[in-house]
Amino acid sequence: MSPISARTTVVSDSTIETELLSLAAARGAKTFCPSEIARRLTKNWRPLMPAIRTVADRLVTAGALRCSQGGRPVSPLAARGPIRLAQPDATS
Repeated sequence: MSPISARTTVVSDSTIETELLSLAAARGAKTFCPSEIARRLTKNWRPLMPAIRTVADRLVTAGALRCSQGGRPVSPLAARGPIRLAQPDATS
């Protein structure tokens, strides 16, 4: 996937992946909202959300992250509304 531009900020998939994995490791058993990553990367964070969900989906498929909604496992791309991400061995 090509880098995403949020106004003047260009964010690559590899940067998003690094940030997702870093926050998951820092949180340990605690979950986090993907928007936390978007907000870390740029002030105009909303345009990054589709790219963040796409990268998160790849990481979930690879077993590097876990995604849930209402405590149930979901795909970051299929879920509508708020989702939570965590390390795969973490509990909600």
